[in-house]
Amino acid sequence: MIRDSATRKISMNTSVAPAIAKRPRKKAGLALWMERVLEECERASLDFSADPVHDLRVALRRCRSVADGLRVMDPDPAWKQMKKAGRQLFRELGELRDVQVMEEWVRHLGDPADPVAITLLQFLAAREAHLKQQAAVALQEFNRKQWRKWIASLPRRAARVRAGSALFKHLALERWAEAHELHGNALRNRSHIAFHSLRIGLKRFRYIVENFLPEQHVAWSDDLKELQDMLGEVHDLDVLWATALQVNAFPDADSRAKWHSRIIEERTRRIDNYRAKMVGKNSLMQVWRAQLPVGRQIESAALSRLKFWASFLDPDFKHSNHVTHLALQLYDGLPNRRAVGVPEPADERSILEVASLMHDVGRCKKEKAHHKLTYKLIKRLTPPLSWSNEKIHLTAVVARYHRGALPRAGQKTLNGISPDQKPIVFRLAGILRLANAFDSQADGHVQCLQVRQQNGFLEIAAQGYSPRDRTAETIAAARHLLETVYDQPIMIKPLRATKK
Repeated sequence: MIRDSATRKISMNTSVAPAIAKRPRKKAGLALWMERVLEECERASLDFSADPVHDLRVALRRCRSVADGLRVMDPDPAWKQMKKAGRQLFRELGELRDVQVMEEWVRHLGDPADPVAITLLQFLAAREAHLKQQAAVALQEFNRKQWRKWIASLPRRAARVRAGSALFKHLALERWAEAHELHGNALRNRSHIAFHSLRIGLKRFRYIVENFLPEQHVAWSDDLKELQDMLGEVHDLDVLWATALQVNAFPDADSRAKWHSRIIEERTRRIDNYRAKMVGKNSLMQVWRAQLPVGRQIESAALSRLKFWASFLDPDFKHSNHVTHLALQLYDGLPNRRAVGVPEPADERSILEVASLMHDVGRCKKEKAHHKLTYKLIKRLTPPLSWSNEKIHLTAVVARYHRGALPRAGQKTLNGISPDQKPIVFRLAGILRLANAFDSQADGHVQCLQVRQQNGFLEIAAQGYSPRDRTAETIAAARHLLETVYDQPIMIKPLRATKK
């Protein structure tokens, strides 16, 4: 393969300066790759030859792909900043790398005396010299001092998420689903745009596996790399043909037809090899899917991802966990408000659970009016697989009304909520508001809630509650929204602990 000829294993740094080559490697994972970026910057700056350029792009790509995966769960802005810091350098090196690969393709496809090959190599040599100058400027502008600061902080944040966990399997399934759709599009129309999009989609799936799923990476890495090389070479051939047309490299129709035939032959062979591995019931695409979450595992992993995200922002996540515990007890005990025979919407309970877990994320920046910031933070979330934008929006609204003003007509927060959804939102918000009041001191003294429907009112017995306690007034005020929803009073009373 053309790409293999310019690809060397990362450990084979035979041309590294002695001071760099002898540096001990005690770190692993993200820390190793971030330090590798600085080392490869030194190597590439010497002459921007093919191998150092490739190795620097690999190191940058690994860091950027880790940031991509962790940004989904860790909202720290440093991930986005780190990714952005390497973007310009990565792009400049990418253009240079494309030209260097095209030079190899020209030598592979044409004879040294071929006028087309001579024209293309002259154009590419001039282009390479220009791109090396641009890469040198981008490398000089790369903020290495800031990069070293991130080396000290970001690997520690990355260590909070366990590699191989269901969180990353869920994320890999998202990337698999995107790649699977692009796979179908590419095989239907076979255009260069479709195959380029497929290459990017498959690459994003590969990065999640490569960085976060070590067991799957051992089993799948060779196939993923081979497929990536195939699609990469299809892209290289498409770019080569477009470049040859752009610079008028063909002196006559015969030479044009000859080169076109060679390029199409090479391109078709790679696409056929791709199809052989990726089409059918026993294809690699299906092998990968079989080891990723299914059914309720998808729902459970999505919940874990949202919970993990909230835990990074909430300064007292133990309190939010306890409020969630109380809110679900209330939800399961309260009578429903649906007509007879109408089943419970499957999303109601999960919306309440996630809204309860996230209700205090706005406290990450301020205490006053934090419920409004909570609403904004949740609404900006990209829905994980099995969730929708609508469900995220409803969750944000429920979390918004866990305190502060009661929901009423005309509020901007309720824009986009249908008349059928408003009673659900008000009920869930009322449950969360009351559950939060039971733990208003964030001490977990109320452990158990029992709900009973009495004649004309609802009775909630709370273990650990006392009408003389300082939280009693807060609870009395918080129950109002739920009383409005049920159109009946709610009585709170103590619940005696049962002796074991």
